[in-house]
Amino acid sequence: MEKYNFRVVEKKWQKYWKDSDTYQVCDDIDTGKEPYYVLEMFPYPSGRLHMGHVRNYTIGDVVARYNRAKGKKVLHPIGWDSFGLPAENAAIEKGIHPKKWTYENIAVMRQQFQELGFSYDWSREIASCDPAYYKQQQSMFLDFLEKGLAYQKESFVNWDPVEKTVLANEQVIDGKGWRSGALVEVKSLKQWFLKITQFSEELLLDLKKLQDWPSKVLSMQEKWIGKSQGLDIKFPIAGDEGFISVFTTRVDCLYGASFLAISPKHPIAEKLAKSDKNIAAFIKKCEEGGVSEEALEKAEKIGCDTGIEVSHPFDKDWKLPVYIANYILMDYGKGAIFGCPAHDQRDLDFALKYQLPVRPILQGKKGRTWEEGDKQAYMDGVCLINSSFLNGLTIQEAQEKATATLVKEDKGRLRTLYRLRDWGVSRQRYWGCPIPIIYCENCGVVPVPKEDLPIILPEDVDFSKPGNPLNRGKWKETNCPKCSRKAKRETDTFDTFFDSSWYYARFCDPKNREKPFDFKKAEYWLPVDAYIGGVEHAILHLLYSRFFSRAMVARGYTSVKEPFKRLLTQGMVCHKTYKSQAGKWLHPSEVKRLKDGSYIKIDDGTLVEVGRSEKMSKSKKNTVDSNEILEIYGADTARLFVMSDSPSDRNFDWSDEGLQGSWRFVNKVWRVVVEGLTIIEEGEVFPKDSDALSFQREINKGLHEITRAFDEWHFNKAVSGLYSMASNIQTYLQKNRVCKESLQKALQIFLQVCAPFIPHVCSELWLKCCFKGDIDWQPWPQYDEALLQSETCKVMVQVNGKLRGSLDVVKTLGKEEVQEKALSLESVQRLVEKKMLKKVIYVPNKIINIVI
Repeated sequence: MEKYNFRVVEKKWQKYWKDSDTYQVCDDIDTGKEPYYVLEMFPYPSGRLHMGHVRNYTIGDVVARYNRAKGKKVLHPIGWDSFGLPAENAAIEKGIHPKKWTYENIAVMRQQFQELGFSYDWSREIASCDPAYYKQQQSMFLDFLEKGLAYQKESFVNWDPVEKTVLANEQVIDGKGWRSGALVEVKSLKQWFLKITQFSEELLLDLKKLQDWPSKVLSMQEKWIGKSQGLDIKFPIAGDEGFISVFTTRVDCLYGASFLAISPKHPIAEKLAKSDKNIAAFIKKCEEGGVSEEALEKAEKIGCDTGIEVSHPFDKDWKLPVYIANYILMDYGKGAIFGCPAHDQRDLDFALKYQLPVRPILQGKKGRTWEEGDKQAYMDGVCLINSSFLNGLTIQEAQEKATATLVKEDKGRLRTLYRLRDWGVSRQRYWGCPIPIIYCENCGVVPVPKEDLPIILPEDVDFSKPGNPLNRGKWKETNCPKCSRKAKRETDTFDTFFDSSWYYARFCDPKNREKPFDFKKAEYWLPVDAYIGGVEHAILHLLYSRFFSRAMVARGYTSVKEPFKRLLTQGMVCHKTYKSQAGKWLHPSEVKRLKDGSYIKIDDGTLVEVGRSEKMSKSKKNTVDSNEILEIYGADTARLFVMSDSPSDRNFDWSDEGLQGSWRFVNKVWRVVVEGLTIIEEGEVFPKDSDALSFQREINKGLHEITRAFDEWHFNKAVSGLYSMASNIQTYLQKNRVCKESLQKALQIFLQVCAPFIPHVCSELWLKCCFKGDIDWQPWPQYDEALLQSETCKVMVQVNGKLRGSLDVVKTLGKEEVQEKALSLESVQRLVEKKMLKKVIYVPNKIINIVI
């Protein structure tokens, strides 16, 4: 038998698909076909595919191929999230221009994607660093600015004093810049913002409409938006006519208050710093280490006594000290909190550090509460104690009564807050989309006229000095479009999340030069039917995209508010980790598994410590080279393997045994079909018999189960179904009498259900079998409901009307055959013996009654 040569076959079909534009979708939106839009989160062009990429994009391709076979008009595009800091790092470290580095990587990854046989419409390929793309992005920003959805304000940012740039919260590690290692400072800069908070309530409520999103993602978004309903409470300043306003959702805890804490950026703190050197120095210290909630949460809780006291809202004679504390955010609530140490861990840590009173006011079901000497706050209270008129009430009852009292006395005001903050999109970096703004001393802030777009990045830039190279050189020098006087360009560029928040809409009409996309085309394709990507993007990217869709609706670009109908967050690809006896990480290629299950280091034979399976990472060396896998096993094997082991939304454990199993199955597909084809072409002709009918039923049952698995996105179950179907065909081929008609139909179905996973070998075998057309465009086979019914049934056996047993019989058996089987039952034989039968009553497939 001819052996399967994947190198020849895969290159052949990849060239055919490319040359014939097999997967290019026409622009005609009135085809009569149901549109189906499949999109994987577009990749950053790092230049090398890892196995996580292979899994993510294979999932998308399987979904696309299946729905194409189901008769839908499938849009399956690809592009590149190609702006960002890594390209600038390469410019600095390797002396190569970011543009050159980026486009070289795109070319490499494009080739890798094509070698995996992904069915992309390459005519729609986009790159966010292409001026044709970011021209429309700049235009969209100007529309948002006109609508009031974009604005500029002073904002506190993470500032790297060495790199001289703003750092995202994720780039601050242990209070230091991730690249320079310098201690991060808090700095106030003018920044551009998008007004995402305008849609806070809508973004929250509409999560309920996303029925096909993972519940964990919905929960994460809900938490990030963070709706809080509470009270603004006035704490009068002692000896002053003013007051400090505190927002709280736990008004029931007021009697547990022992101090007030305000943010270092609170107006009172800033005022005090002007005349008090100690306070000024403390605030300076608070500015080290970043501004993110995570950074503040990890930092040691420190405070500075302001010397100010406030009166308790329920007792004017009860005075509370006011501290400046490093863990209070100015941009949430009022930038002030009241500390209830007994029942809040941060407050307890702070109170114990500064020897402030701790008053327990919440009690548990068994009378438990916080006690002197406890280092942990008590969080399980259900009713109030030590709380005056609130004593004995449940938490809910106490909140209602305390709120009513404060509102009635004009000491509190009901308020709804959101944790969500407006999105700062300014970045002090070169390799990003220029913000289309001009600063004129005469006219102020001037938007660039749309006819002057795009504002293109200069290519002649110098990375030899720290900071943003756009601040150096002539590029920033320009003339004001209003008064023609000398002016300066905005040198900040957009956050790369800006680029990825609307690309899904651009794919609907990627070559439009006049506007971001055509309204009718967007209405036809959107929302994306299947969106696939990592759970690490569950909050920011998805939330920003949801905001963008609403902002685009506000500007009339589209009417679609939710961009992604169904979301799959694929699990990570994991691999065992290995360490030498010296404690150094080892690559899988450096170790060998022995028969007893232990591992040794190949070069010196020493034992290796085997760790648990973890996400593949370069730092732990537990990676697998995707190019090596493609070279040794081929694309179909790699595709099948990453889809076979576990559900797509769960982590996938890499194993060489599993990979080799997938390789064997691809070759089995080849052998089974070629052997079956030989029988069809050269074997004897036999009519359909009971074996053929049983075989037909098995294939039909397998088709039903595989189709259901596809519809439910249980792709590992679909792969399992392929293995079963292959075994059924192989078993049938070993029969003495093979019905060519049944076999040919089975082979056709088998190749079609395998094709979404292993398209190269299936396309080749489809051609060998001389089946109609290309397999890519054949309709998905339909299973026969009638054949899903069981072939057998249970018949109750009676003698003189009394039950004596039962039979499992083929439904098509006649009365005589059922009677013969009934009489052979031992329980019937004892009664009948040699007696004459008076009559036999048979109700087909239900009851047979023997009368003697």
